[in-house]
Amino acid sequence: MNKVVYLLCGLLCDRVVWDAQARVLQADYDVRVISFEGLDSMQAMAGKVLADAPPRFALAGHSMGGRVALEVYRRAPQRVERLALLDTGFEPAAPGEAEKRAVLVDQAQKEGIGAIAATWGLPMLAPANRNDPALVQAVVDMVGRMSAPIYAGKTRALLGRPDATDVLQRIACPAMVICGMEDGWSPPERHQRMAELIPDAQLRLIDGAGHMVMMEAPEAVLQALQEWLALPTTTHEET
Repeated sequence: MNKVVYLLCGLLCDRVVWDAQARVLQADYDVRVISFEGLDSMQAMAGKVLADAPPRFALAGHSMGGRVALEVYRRAPQRVERLALLDTGFEPAAPGEAEKRAVLVDQAQKEGIGAIAATWGLPMLAPANRNDPALVQAVVDMVGRMSAPIYAGKTRALLGRPDATDVLQRIACPAMVICGMEDGWSPPERHQRMAELIPDAQLRLIDGAGHMVMMEAPEAVLQALQEWLALPTTTHEET
């Protein structure tokens, strides 16, 4: 039986965000892409992953999905065979974050999710990639498949996220931290700190990409994930 690999989606993302990597990886792995519509807490999202998961699995999470991956590891470290964190974070909500997020949530509720597709989506791309019509349209379309209630629920989950510093320090499986070099939302410096906190973590910074690194630099991310999946298990891994 092929190894199960979970790919977890971010805030206003669906399986399209992982499409380039999933299409290749599924030749060798049982790839399961999960998004979290209808859920409004990290705990519920982690529960969705664990509910149907096998005893051992590989776990990669992007943005909000990375925070869900850390919550999965918090709850069931012995089940996570390896962990990848992409363009994400580990700190709890910052002062003023709720108010900033509320502006876009309110706009989506009043005007519809399409009203924030470009406002939210364009800054997620590296500046040069904002001039790529096909890429921009793919992001706008992905946001448009969501809704204001979905956005509000996922935002509540993010604002209620716990500090995951202690989780990073306890990770005992092969781990890789991946970030677009031009991610203005969750910058490379944060990922360098994450890699320092995780014992023996691998760090990959991807040139020419922002927060939507899997869509902006699909081949580079695929290569990084293939390297991650080939990492040997370590002697300090939990059992």
